[in-house]
Amino acid sequence: MTFTVSERSALRDALVAAARSDDNITGAALTGSASVGAEDEWSDIDLYLGLAADADQEAVLADWTAVMYAEHGAVHHTDVRSRATVYRVFFLESTLQVDIAFAPAAEFGPIAPTFKLLFGTAVEQPLRTAPAPVDLIGLGWLYALHARSSIARGKAWQAEYMISGVRDHVLMLMCVRHDVPHSQGRGLHLLPSALAATVEPTLVRSLEPDELRRAFRASVDVLLTEVEHVDDALAIRLAGPLRALT
Repeated sequence: MTFTVSERSALRDALVAAARSDDNITGAALTGSASVGAEDEWSDIDLYLGLAADADQEAVLADWTAVMYAEHGAVHHTDVRSRATVYRVFFLESTLQVDIAFAPAAEFGPIAPTFKLLFGTAVEQPLRTAPAPVDLIGLGWLYALHARSSIARGKAWQAEYMISGVRDHVLMLMCVRHDVPHSQGRGLHLLPSALAATVEPTLVRSLEPDELRRAFRASVDVLLTEVEHVDDALAIRLAGPLRALT
């Protein structure tokens, strides 16, 4: 069982109508792909709600959550928090994902270009920025250190996890360098195909020690290549110690 585009649209319309009639809600906006006309058949619902100044956030969350289970087929939910805003993410029986943000009045406003105000007044917010490349580099070598020790200790699954962590941060560095979305792999398909292909050797094809070491060497190679685009001197300093790990 899966949802259809028309079912998704009908549910979104119903949620927006519910927001308009809820005295605790003073504003609503679409976020995500729908806000910029980029939906496809697999897109989820992203709704951003602004709470009235005197609203009890936990009570509003409880009320809306009860409705999602009783009327819209929710089977589970999880929360992501940013400042005082709670993003409650629902998984529906139809396999549709519904993300509803409950923002205090002072936080109701765009933090990314994907924001389409439906009603209410948005408050100017600091836009999210890409991570600093030097921070991604630091996390890259940190994962590399743990990849080395995991392989040496015979912890194959942990080694695979750490090698993948190196690769993930290399890909984020590439995304930042090419000015495409870096979070959760959203911009990876926008990278030049030849560039993305250089990361393929880092994929771990089995948990055999030799294969883990091969993938680890490949991950260090592409990490150092990407560091060169950020800071040549840093790449030189890191090259010896990083290669020694492999």
